[in-house]
Amino acid sequence: MFYWIVALFIGALALMQLRVGAWVWLLAILVWIGAGFQFAGIGALAAILLLLLLVPPTLIVAIKPLRYALLSRPALKVFQRILPRMSQTERDAIEAGTIWWDAELFSGKPAWEKLLQLPAPTLSAEEQDFFDNEVEQLCRLVNDWETTEIWQDLSPQAWQFVKDKGFLGMIIPKQYGGKGFSAYMHSQVIMKLSSHCSAAAISVMVPNSLGPAELLLQYGTEEQKDYFLPRLAAGQEIPCFALTSPYAGSDAAAIPDVGVVCMGSYDGQEMLGFKLTWDKRYITLGPVATVLGLAFRVQDPDHLLAVDGNAEIDLGITCALIPTNHPGVVTGRRHWPLNAVFQNGPTSGKDVFIPLDWVIGGREQIGKGWRMLMECLAAGRAISLPSSTVGFSKLAVQGTSAYAAMRQQFKIPIGKFEGIHEMLARMGGNLYMMDAVRRLSALAVDAGEKPSVISAISKYHVTERGRVLINAGMDVLGGKGICMGPNNFMARSYQQMPIAITVEGANILTRCLIIFGQGAIRCHPYVLKEMAAASEVDQDKALHDFDQALFGHISFVCANFSRTLVAGLLSGSLPTAPRAAPSELRHFYRAVNRMSAAFALLSDMSMFVLGGSLKFRERISGRLGDILSQLYLVSSVLKRYEDDGRPTEDLPYVHWAIQDALHQAQEAYLGVLENFPNRPLALLLRVVAFPFGRPYQLPSDALDSTVARNMQTNGESRDRLIAGMHMPVAGESPHAAGELAFQLILQVNAIEARLKPAIQAGTLAPIPQSLIEMQHWIVAAAASGDISEDEQQLLQDFARHGDSSVQVDDFPQDFNLLESIQKRMQALQQT
Repeated sequence: MFYWIVALFIGALALMQLRVGAWVWLLAILVWIGAGFQFAGIGALAAILLLLLLVPPTLIVAIKPLRYALLSRPALKVFQRILPRMSQTERDAIEAGTIWWDAELFSGKPAWEKLLQLPAPTLSAEEQDFFDNEVEQLCRLVNDWETTEIWQDLSPQAWQFVKDKGFLGMIIPKQYGGKGFSAYMHSQVIMKLSSHCSAAAISVMVPNSLGPAELLLQYGTEEQKDYFLPRLAAGQEIPCFALTSPYAGSDAAAIPDVGVVCMGSYDGQEMLGFKLTWDKRYITLGPVATVLGLAFRVQDPDHLLAVDGNAEIDLGITCALIPTNHPGVVTGRRHWPLNAVFQNGPTSGKDVFIPLDWVIGGREQIGKGWRMLMECLAAGRAISLPSSTVGFSKLAVQGTSAYAAMRQQFKIPIGKFEGIHEMLARMGGNLYMMDAVRRLSALAVDAGEKPSVISAISKYHVTERGRVLINAGMDVLGGKGICMGPNNFMARSYQQMPIAITVEGANILTRCLIIFGQGAIRCHPYVLKEMAAASEVDQDKALHDFDQALFGHISFVCANFSRTLVAGLLSGSLPTAPRAAPSELRHFYRAVNRMSAAFALLSDMSMFVLGGSLKFRERISGRLGDILSQLYLVSSVLKRYEDDGRPTEDLPYVHWAIQDALHQAQEAYLGVLENFPNRPLALLLRVVAFPFGRPYQLPSDALDSTVARNMQTNGESRDRLIAGMHMPVAGESPHAAGELAFQLILQVNAIEARLKPAIQAGTLAPIPQSLIEMQHWIVAAAASGDISEDEQQLLQDFARHGDSSVQVDDFPQDFNLLESIQKRMQALQQT
């Protein structure tokens, strides 16, 4: 009897995972009851009762006419009644873009082969040459301190270089005079510039992200492409795009800016167009733009655009291109976002007439602007903010790790203190993961995807982890981090971090509404199909489609229930890792499989219990999005380890990043259950997912210390961690001194170890902690013959560079304001 009952549970779980049809279930039920009667002694009465209990429901599901009449049709009517009404704006946002690896994570059974077989992102020979030469030259033309304190912008020379060398046309195809670079190259350029000068990075980033060029490429008429794209590529036009209004920020679809369809005069001719009134703010490059991309709502009160009797007045959001020298266009004034000096400001216009032909895509695209923006944002958001955040994070990691290894207090490097280890581990582990996410998301775009959910995940989690990283770096630097000046490599990133958190979808909005709100519908294999069937006018087709989706959905839930329970009972040893996975990381692949199934199950239960109200339960939705996001972050790390050739020296970063992400996913899962309105179901889901308690822990203190030591060791592993950033040379930036001193530490330590017997014997004084006093010690040690001439030179270089990196800046009473103004005026007069 015991084995017969066990066979029921094992068989049921197996059939659930196999997702077999109702007829197979019926056969299995008959075999199981027959086996019970024959071998377990259940008796005829019990067998008959089991047959009556299990066979009729199974037959109803198996026989299509019965299923339609008794189950699918009533369920469809209920679903149509309770389905929340979706506005066209919401529909456009949900349907925008494509699904990719996010859908695999939502499936409960990720197909790892699809991810691992993708080639590693690489640059073409042409891209590498541009990266090594033009990008490097631009870095040497600018720096954060001068752009902020002298120019309050890029210098005229830097701006001209950006235009002449094609930086504004990196995404524009070569047929229009652009560079035709890949998304990965775009990402690499922004990352490198951001590691050196934020104004340069953003000035280049915006025209190549969500802006007129991208919109023209996707939706513009041939005439618009032929005119604007060559001019944009050549830097003859500086573009901007205006979406945000004072009363429509995160709720961008509610923009109050209006274009009324009317007849008007342009260039001496009467023509159909719009009388536009707008008031926009936060427009990057707006103050210096020559062509303004504008989003506005079209109203047609006189039905001048009516087609086939359609008499709608509000035709929806529309995008147009307007020369900024057009009469009535107001630009030029600037915002000052947290002391950042990239060009950003408001634009406005009142009753400005523009021709209808200025609509991007012409008349056919009137009212389709929101969909256009969502589609383009799905790709651009995956590149811009992740790349810029990774860039300044690499600068922070490079500078802080070098400083910690070189700076001594209490006669030992501060990088040996465990408290510093904790901060450095946060920096190194997070940077490894952030860069992995950046690379994988760019790879998705290059594969032709417009990954709307993944771009939201990338933007939110890379910028949030960037905030953690920068804060940890400031804790290590202490006083050096808070004193502004050319010597401070961290202050601008610390000041401007909230900008990355805010733009291209504020992070609170992105987490609470977009990641899961969009992902639950787009990535789920059945929800969108059920919604489409419920909206179908043809009732026969609606019933057929809904039946397929509904019972596919039920099978999907059962399969994930089985996978989650089995994985929990076996502590994650099932499901198995892919064959291609390296042995040292197979347990992490299994962990993602386990959490993927648990997440899919929890998502379905949340949608079932909360229904349409789930979109108003933002904290639950946010936590569900966190689970999906952390699984994507782990996937990115695993893919990066493969792409880099499985370097074992990088395993501490891999383990730290994945352990941290799995723990966050686990805590988000439990956070949903702790706030779940159906308490019995919450308890059941907790037991099913984690029957033996929390399986995933934060990185240990020992792992923290290993990561911190890796970051302070000069070698290939550290080089890979900060690869692609701008490396200033001696004399170009005070920041270069810290890295130069760091490069000498191993040799300095070797000299000190050789001299240790003499120091212990008292014949040679200990090396001073003060690098200024060290210079005197070096002279004395050379005079006594304890060090060679080469060693003397090396130690003097170390002391000089190290002392320079320790110093902070000081200023006269006016903080060099007068001197900065004079420098700016002289340079402008020369140009």
